[in-house]
Amino acid sequence: MLRIAMQKSLSQKQKVLVRTAAVFSAIVCSMLVLVFMGLNPFKVYANIFSGCFGTFYRFKQVVYKAVPLTILSLGCCVAFKMKFWNIGAEGQFYMGAFAATWAFMLFPNAPAVILLPVMAIFALIAGGIFALIPAALKIKWGTSETLVTLMLNYVAQKWVSYLKYSYLPWRDPHGGGSPKIINFSDNAVLPNLFGIHIGWLIAVFLVVAMYFLLKKTKFGYEVSVIGESFDTARYAGINVSRTIVIAVVLSGGLCALAGMIQASAIEHSLTDNMSNGMGFTAVITTWLSQLDPLISLLVSFVFSVLLQGGSYLQTSMGVPASMGTIIQTIIIFFVLGSEFFVRYRFVFEKKGSGK
Repeated sequence: MLRIAMQKSLSQKQKVLVRTAAVFSAIVCSMLVLVFMGLNPFKVYANIFSGCFGTFYRFKQVVYKAVPLTILSLGCCVAFKMKFWNIGAEGQFYMGAFAATWAFMLFPNAPAVILLPVMAIFALIAGGIFALIPAALKIKWGTSETLVTLMLNYVAQKWVSYLKYSYLPWRDPHGGGSPKIINFSDNAVLPNLFGIHIGWLIAVFLVVAMYFLLKKTKFGYEVSVIGESFDTARYAGINVSRTIVIAVVLSGGLCALAGMIQASAIEHSLTDNMSNGMGFTAVITTWLSQLDPLISLLVSFVFSVLLQGGSYLQTSMGVPASMGTIIQTIIIFFVLGSEFFVRYRFVFEKKGSGK
């Protein structure tokens, strides 16, 4: 007879070995899939590597994808650690981009040293308020934050679409026959550092700051306790409602800041397809990182490598860009599967043993 039982306490080394074995198994499995599709797996992986690190331009594309994904993951991490399931990173991303654009429209001639911080502040406030809606509903009426944040994604996207197609004051007069929101001027574009926009520096700073906040401060402790049990948190004297509000506002603000960076540094405008689903991808990277800000940086970078490498495969080998997504999915499957074996084990029992 076969049953599932809780895993005995594994050492940190054993957990690392299980997860490493899962990644290795995922690579082997993806190679078998590539062989089944008639492709040389070694050539595919070589092209993925070349597509990401072959030239500085290609490496920049990886960083451009990793920056918003990392910041979005940090935003999700704060909420998830408290077991507040913020699935609205996508919508908060768009609200941040919208708010940054609004700041630019209000102060189009302000110097960059003033305008860029104002755009960031607008984004942080907008994302925080947008995330506060499901938090308030949960605190007041116990509604499901998963459903509310998920639905608000579409509200934010449709709002940006309205601005693009129907709000004439923001319309680009030089857009021709295609509706388009006016481009940012140079004072609203993030500057470069070492040939890459400074969003990468902001992302690294936020990773370190969030690690310190969640691991080394009273606030981080309160978030963890609330995530374990509301009753325990109240018994410990923690103001649960206040901590939830602060954490959720911080979560939404970080996701919105990612939108501001994308709009300023990459799009140079506000568009209704600028995220490419990064908000939903961030949910996956957050889980894979075990809600650890430092690991989220690594996981986001690996995902960005697969995204960029998949795009390069389309031109170098003539295979669909979704090939990178296929490899991503296989890795996710095996890594999440490894978490099962970290927590549980199969037990074989003889019939009638009574155990």
